[in-house]
Amino acid sequence: MDARLEVLEVGGPVLVQDGGRAGSMHHGVPPGGALVPEWLAAANRAVGNAWNAAALECYGRLELGLSGRDAWVSVDGQSFRAEAGGHFSVPAPEQGVVRYVAVKGGLDVPELLGGRGTLPVARFGGFEGRALKRGDLLPLGTGGGTRVEAGVALSLDAEVRVVLGPDLGRFGADAMELLLESTFTVSPTSDRMGMRLRGPTLPQADEGSGLSGPMVRGAIQVPSSGEAIVLGPDHPTLGGYPVLAVVIRADWGSLAARRPGASVRFRAVGVDEARDLWKQHSQEWA
Repeated sequence: MDARLEVLEVGGPVLVQDGGRAGSMHHGVPPGGALVPEWLAAANRAVGNAWNAAALECYGRLELGLSGRDAWVSVDGQSFRAEAGGHFSVPAPEQGVVRYVAVKGGLDVPELLGGRGTLPVARFGGFEGRALKRGDLLPLGTGGGTRVEAGVALSLDAEVRVVLGPDLGRFGADAMELLLESTFTVSPTSDRMGMRLRGPTLPQADEGSGLSGPMVRGAIQVPSSGEAIVLGPDHPTLGGYPVLAVVIRADWGSLAARRPGASVRFRAVGVDEARDLWKQHSQEWA
């Protein structure tokens, strides 16, 4: 009998996610992947998987059943042995907005364009391109290496570091100061496409002359309303709103993990420092 994970109950959105799809933006496909890559890595490492193996990204409570074989399972990097024919519960996220559930061998959903994660905006990847529901059966892969339980510490109230630009000329004179000197809060309307921030209006000097250009995760777009939107893993590949700054890669997880209502403050760094910070941070988990 093939090993499978069965969804018995769901109390919030649950997606299959992995390390993302690099190199497909020229096809109009965003990179996707885990909202908080560090926590995905911790969950996978705890059961002996590669850090970017397909796992469950959970926004609420979850009840799962296991069939076909015993398996190591981890929730947020804490592992336990689950027995074939048994079931277990995953509580709703406690520290941040999501938590990750990994099973040794990974979730053996089809690979598409180099990734197995769900891309809801395109309705493909993961399990039938959608959030999971009761009765879904997820095949499990085989293999895996040494289990390493080592959580990744993320500060969910630290300053978020950004590189300013590239569209500073399309903003009012005090937009940069407002971004760096104000406290914002995470809006409940945030999603995997972008985190909306409530705070001061960021003035534009743009008259609609800007052309659409390629977007990246972490770009802080500002539409005419003056609201800051930090692009997430499912961001559009092109955009016309001006970008005031870009969140450095080392701080993607720290920002994305924050719940609605959490505070956000920004601090500017240079490109070289951003690269050094990513090198140091990635050595801890990637």
